[in-house]
Amino acid sequence: MRRGTFREGTVDYAAVGATQAPDLLQYPPERSVAAEESWRIGSGEARFQTAGDALLSWTAQRGAGLTVKDVRPASGPMYSGVSFDAEGNPTAPSRLEADQRFDADGTPYVAGGTTIRVDGRVKGMNADAELRVIFTVEEPRRVGFALGTVGDSVVSGEESFMVEWYDNDEVWFTVRAFDAAVSLLYRFAALRRRRRRELFTRYLRAISPLYTTPA
Repeated sequence: MRRGTFREGTVDYAAVGATQAPDLLQYPPERSVAAEESWRIGSGEARFQTAGDALLSWTAQRGAGLTVKDVRPASGPMYSGVSFDAEGNPTAPSRLEADQRFDADGTPYVAGGTTIRVDGRVKGMNADAELRVIFTVEEPRRVGFALGTVGDSVVSGEESFMVEWYDNDEVWFTVRAFDAAVSLLYRFAALRRRRRRELFTRYLRAISPLYTTPA
C-alpha cells in the first residue's frame, strides 16, 4: 500500500518520513518517483565519524554545488524526529536536540525542525528550494537526516541522507528520495530522474574521499 495521507504543516507534501519506509521503491507516495543509492565510502570508526560530521554540517548540499543559506533552527529544544525499523514501524526519536552546534563558518548544524534555503542548478536544471529538516538520527553507528520541501521548488518531496558503520567495519552512505512535479516542465519523469541522478552523484562526491569521476 502507498504511504499515508498525514500532512505536516511545515512541508508541502503528505508522506512525511516516507524516505525511511522499507518499501519506498516498490510503493512510492502517489504521483512520486522514488530513488535510492548506497555506496561504500571506507571503513572504520574514524571514517564513520568524519563522514557523519560532514553530513551534519551540510557538506553534501554544499558539495553538490548548492548554496545553503538562511538556516533557521527551530525555536526551543526539538526532538530529532521519527525513525523506522526494518519492518517500517516507527521507533522512538534517537536524541533530543538541546545543544545547538555550529560549523567553522558559524552555520548551525543539521537539527530537527531547522528550515534552510538552497539555491543552485544541476546541469541546467533548477535546484532552488526552501527545505525543512524532518528528522535527524545520531546513534553510535548511524548518523543522518531527511529534508522535506516547504516551497519554491520545481518538485515536492523528501530526501534522506544516512551514514552507517556496519558490524563488518565498512562505512556506507545511502541517499533515498521521492519527489512529485510542481513545475509543469518537471512532470516528465525522465527529467526528474536525470536531475535526481546528478544530485546523488554530487552528494557522493562531497562525502566520499574514494569517489572518482568515471572516465
